[in-house]
Amino acid sequence: MMRNCWNTLGLGRFLALAPTLGMALGLALGAAPASAQPWPARPVRLILPSAGGSGPDTIARIFAERLSRTLGQPVVVDNRPGANGVIGVDAVAKAPPDGYTLLFASSSSTVISQALLHKLPFDVTRDLVAVAQIFSGGIHLVASPDFPARNLKEFVALVKANPGKYDYATWGPGSTGQLVMEYLKRQEGLDIRHVPYKTIGQIYQDMQGGLVKVAFVDATSSVPLIKTGKLRGIAITGSHRGPALPDLPTMTEQGYRFDTDAWYGVFAPRGTPAGVIAAVHREILNTLSAPELRDRFVQLNLVDPPLKSAEQFAQTVRTDLSLWQGIAKANGISLD
Repeated sequence: MMRNCWNTLGLGRFLALAPTLGMALGLALGAAPASAQPWPARPVRLILPSAGGSGPDTIARIFAERLSRTLGQPVVVDNRPGANGVIGVDAVAKAPPDGYTLLFASSSSTVISQALLHKLPFDVTRDLVAVAQIFSGGIHLVASPDFPARNLKEFVALVKANPGKYDYATWGPGSTGQLVMEYLKRQEGLDIRHVPYKTIGQIYQDMQGGLVKVAFVDATSSVPLIKTGKLRGIAITGSHRGPALPDLPTMTEQGYRFDTDAWYGVFAPRGTPAGVIAAVHREILNTLSAPELRDRFVQLNLVDPPLKSAEQFAQTVRTDLSLWQGIAKANGISLD
């Protein structure tokens, strides 16, 4: 090539063009490595389908801060609340599948929304890739201190003896709390009315004011209220007691079997390359193994991260979706 250039242009003209030719050659050679840069080569956006200042927001930001240290790149939490999580989940389902837009979501905003809404713009098992489960745990059934029942057996007996007398609150229609209570109602023949709230904070306020006596709430924000006696813990759902309240037994331990755990997990859009999924999964597990993060999760009453493989988490998603669909169908619960 150089000999042809010299013959055609002359040595002087070739030398004059050399910088331009070198730049073009450099760009051509550099194009392939640039497109194949290992993940992550830039900041990662973590979409959260919950409002700022909520329990999920606290968990997501603690996780994101530690993940950013693991990656050496900023991990930015992007709150997209609304429509039972549909807005945030849909944003990720439609995002570029490159590993730089990920979903941090609960079982409530993914599989439960899928079970209750039949006209979604996405399908959780089709349009999202389950990457890593962050933790598993339960939710709390709580009561005001003056509520007559002190445990789940007493609660069931009291409600049975007083049909239609009591209400229970949750953080919204179709919430995990509503589905669990409707399941218990069906199993035990209870007559207790659902009062949906927009936020858990509003539930606490009305419980302190005596407007509502019983509620299902998250297992993190309720801990200090239970410890100080402002609320009474009746039971925790799921397969484990919470580490911050080891004396509060599960529903199953009290004779009312309900072992399905709530969880948070990270998802990627469908079509994300397998190599990127593997890298995201590996770095998340490295993050979850950090002792300070595990200690912080315990303080928040979250069970130690299960450290599942991506496929194990995907199977959890499929299994839980089938279970919640069954509960919703049996109790006639739909948000359509």
